[in-house]
Amino acid sequence: MDTEEEKGHASMRLSSTEVDDDGRTKRTGNVVTATTHIITVVVGAGVLALAWAMAQLGWIAGIAVMVMFACISIYTYNLIADCYRYPDPVTGKRNYTYMQAVHAYLGGKMYVFCGLIQYGKLAGVTIGYTITTSTSLVAIRKAICFHKKGHQAYCKFSNNPYMIAFGILQIFLSQIPNFHKLTFISTIAALSSFGYAFIGSGLSLGVLFSGKGETTRLFGIKVGPELSGEEKVWKVFSALGNIALACSFATVVYDIMDTLKSDPPESIQMKKANVLGITAMTILFLLCGSLGYAAFGDQTPGNILTGFGFYEPHWLVALGNVCIIAHMVGAYQVLAQPLFRIVEMGANLAWPQSTFLNKEYPTKIGFNLNLFKLIWRTIYVIIATIIAMAMPFFNEFLALLGAIGFWPLIVFFPIQMHISQKQIRTLSSKWCVLQMLSLVCFLVSVAAGVSSVRGIMENINKYKLFMYKQ
Repeated sequence: MDTEEEKGHASMRLSSTEVDDDGRTKRTGNVVTATTHIITVVVGAGVLALAWAMAQLGWIAGIAVMVMFACISIYTYNLIADCYRYPDPVTGKRNYTYMQAVHAYLGGKMYVFCGLIQYGKLAGVTIGYTITTSTSLVAIRKAICFHKKGHQAYCKFSNNPYMIAFGILQIFLSQIPNFHKLTFISTIAALSSFGYAFIGSGLSLGVLFSGKGETTRLFGIKVGPELSGEEKVWKVFSALGNIALACSFATVVYDIMDTLKSDPPESIQMKKANVLGITAMTILFLLCGSLGYAAFGDQTPGNILTGFGFYEPHWLVALGNVCIIAHMVGAYQVLAQPLFRIVEMGANLAWPQSTFLNKEYPTKIGFNLNLFKLIWRTIYVIIATIIAMAMPFFNEFLALLGAIGFWPLIVFFPIQMHISQKQIRTLSSKWCVLQMLSLVCFLVSVAAGVSSVRGIMENINKYKLFMYKQ
């Protein structure tokens, strides 16, 4: 028979197989689940704005910019993957958030700057997803209206009721405890993202096969009586912002990495997921952008499924928008959960003994309910919904989000952390090349940001707050 001591050792061996090196529950994620999370976040409804971006840039610049952004993204996200642990990519201490990695490698000031950018963008994206969902819900109603009353009928509706309904749904979904519980929602969202992307591309292809494709240009929409040179420049900058947003998942990259098992090393798995996810993203972007532009030419709408480049078959247009909505429901939570977590971690650090913050109540739906989380997450969703109702401008808001996040989160911080980790000498050839890349991307972000703010201000002057109809 086993002695008590032997039983104790057996128990310890069993428990050690159930936890990781940091004492947390054993992570089980792999390259496939990480790729799924990446696609869920990256292949957002912004993909449907890429045809409009192609129309502004033209064939040469449009394709070149998408491929260039993809190459930059793969390179810098691989740098981010190496910084998940500090100081060694394989054996070092884990960084659970992007901010922790910045703090470990770059210090306190950069940590604060990173937090402002990262969580500001996460908040902005949840607002953007609220706008996108309401736009698709209205598009479904318009598709039915046009089908019944004809394409010239007056079919304009307020987005507000649909934003409110989406906000109520997100209040319930926001009670999901943490990111690790989102794999099922994330998988459904990823599949639906391909659904609407292929429907949009298929409808565009149908226009081309029918011989009704519009004239396209190598250098985008021509300057002329309907488009001044100044307006052309602003639209090009806004198009860059739309493409930049489509490449972004930096806000949740460490949340994704924190789901990966430790063998093989997380950085190796994440690099494979980066290549798979971003390659799939780029193929889809080129497909949607190119086919949409070829179908509509200079008249390409801001969103090919909601801007009514297509009227028939109305059921397929509606189905494409249903897929957008399904994706937005999941993607909202994938991006909101890190924001929820950082606020809750801060509150627990400030008041560790608070019953209000820490006490959990069991429920019959599989997880415990916490009053602080219930109240704070509900208030957040309400505020995000109200802001979306005040400024429901799809393309301009997407471009602003892309501009805010692209340079600092995808380029600047990864490069600076890489320089610190590898101790690259200042003014060495590699240091100069990395800083030049950072400078070019900074200029792109500034141009896109200024253009999108200008577009939002023009729309605010044109429409009354909370009175916009689509």
